[in-house]
Amino acid sequence: MITALIVRLRARGLRVSTIKHTHHDVDLDKPGKDSWLHREAGAHEVVLAGDLRWALLHERRDPQPLDLGLLLARLEPVDLVLVEGFARYPCPRLEVQRAAISGLAGRRPLWPDDAAIEAVATDRSLPQCDRVQLPLEEAQTICDWIATRFGLYDHPA
Repeated sequence: MITALIVRLRARGLRVSTIKHTHHDVDLDKPGKDSWLHREAGAHEVVLAGDLRWALLHERRDPQPLDLGLLLARLEPVDLVLVEGFARYPCPRLEVQRAAISGLAGRRPLWPDDAAIEAVATDRSLPQCDRVQLPLEEAQTICDWIATRFGLYDHPA
């Protein structure tokens, strides 16, 4: 869904960034390369830079819970940042509920206990839900809701 939203928000002329939380180790580097050797030697941060993109690798030698605010502060200014994960961070959120996944492992919806969830994008009816319900398969409708909610107006291309 996020990729579909990015495409539609960009079509409005908006600048969009994303932050994706993962529970897996992240390594964009290759063992044996100079940048990898810099990190192995103890560098706190290493920038991989090329003509088309660059990446900042920040070593967390003493792992602790991630601070979304710190990550947001490192981004360049944009119109909107879409964040996947960080469910406990206090910010307006949209929950995704898929019928095929909801019943797995007793996964309960988050919205009943989380006031920060303002809308639920779902592929089924949730009659007990008191939040805005958006059709999961209609990315344009979700995009329009986000743009309205955050006062994002189309920018000229």
